[in-house]
Amino acid sequence: MTQATRVLLSYPEALSKWGREQVESPRYRNYLRKVVDDLSVGSEFEEFADVGCCGDSLDIRFRIEAVEGGEEMGPETEITFTTRVADHEGGWKVQSAAGPNAESGRGT
Repeated sequence: MTQATRVLLSYPEALSKWGREQVESPRYRNYLRKVVDDLSVGSEFEEFADVGCCGDSLDIRFRIEAVEGGEEMGPETEITFTTRVADHEGGWKVQSAAGPNAESGRGT
């Protein structure tokens, strides 16, 4: 198989600014180059963005929107992003009112 030159991924437009900054960072693009196996246009996959000590993981559903130049992801594949209309539930539950300490008042 040949390496794709460019892959266009979409994520839910409801993803927060912080979430967008995480997935569009160079380190996250490098991560995606290593873990995305199926470059079939229209296929969807879910990956997480680590929120560190501030909460639980943020799961994001991506969709392959377009692929140019090959059939597989490689170290030189350019990854670009767009948004799509889709539901999205974020992380941050550990420190939010929805978190495990919500009833005690310590989660706020």
